[in-house]
Amino acid sequence: MTVLVTGAAGFIGYHVAEALLARGEQVIGVDNVNDYYDVRLKEARLSRLAGRNGFTFHRIDLADYDAMSALMKDAPDVRRIVHLAAQAGVRYSIENPFAYVQANLVGHMTVLEIARHQPNFEHLVYASSSSVYGGNTKLPFSVDDPTDTPVSLYAATKKADELMSHSYSHLYRIPQTGLRFFTVYGPWGRPDMAMYIFCKAIVAGKPIPVFNHGDMRRDFTYIDDIVSGILASLDKPPVVSEGVAPCRVYNIGNHRSEPLMRMIGLIEESLGKKAEIDFQPMQPGDVKESFADIDAISRDTGFAPTTPIDIGVPKFVEWFKSYERV
Repeated sequence: MTVLVTGAAGFIGYHVAEALLARGEQVIGVDNVNDYYDVRLKEARLSRLAGRNGFTFHRIDLADYDAMSALMKDAPDVRRIVHLAAQAGVRYSIENPFAYVQANLVGHMTVLEIARHQPNFEHLVYASSSSVYGGNTKLPFSVDDPTDTPVSLYAATKKADELMSHSYSHLYRIPQTGLRFFTVYGPWGRPDMAMYIFCKAIVAGKPIPVFNHGDMRRDFTYIDDIVSGILASLDKPPVVSEGVAPCRVYNIGNHRSEPLMRMIGLIEESLGKKAEIDFQPMQPGDVKESFADIDAISRDTGFAPTTPIDIGVPKFVEWFKSYERV
């Protein structure tokens, strides 16, 4: 059976494609390979997938429904989709809002329409975000908490995706699982994320920007744990039953809220170099703390993260030094 993976050149999409191929699945990867961050990193990820038995790649913008529809006509055996393509970044959504509407809303609608018309379709797993919790101060964040007060456009588009998915599950009985990711990091990670930014600045002897004067906490989740949760969710679609939309949403995190300064300390240890810290105020659209309640996904799929930041951060730094040749 074949799985469509959108955002295959991205951080999580690349790792998911690798994991699916490793267990013998056929994978169709789609990505527009945009220049939001260094395209060379995206191309490097793709080069590791290229030539792998069972992998094909198509450079398509998901917002182009005609192109995606044409692709799917040649792939009638696609019954599962892992939809990870999106315009990421909370702060960039303030600078370029229309990019988020196009990628995150129009792109998500394309995927929903594809799933709707795909014969014998079984399950759509898609990326949401912990940012949907907005300024929520109740910890840990539960999937039952209100999510109707987003503090960034990025968060608003992700919440809209969840609502769109629910409507399609209700109308067309499409089994869907939304995953609210919590601060994913690891090898081949995005250079716009704090861990990569900090490593690069420390190596160059430049100050690192630390917001809210360092009083921040995050539920840092290692990429291998994220991938295991995605595949576990993919393999257990919601049951289609009368009167209930086969649609669910899970938190997927490490279930540990770590101080930002502790993460920085682990980077310093791994690089063998102290950081020069530039403390700054809280940024618009940012949140002080995140912490995932993962009871639901653990109960339903057996998801159990195993990588604390003491192990994960050194692994990321090791990859960073190899990739950046430092």
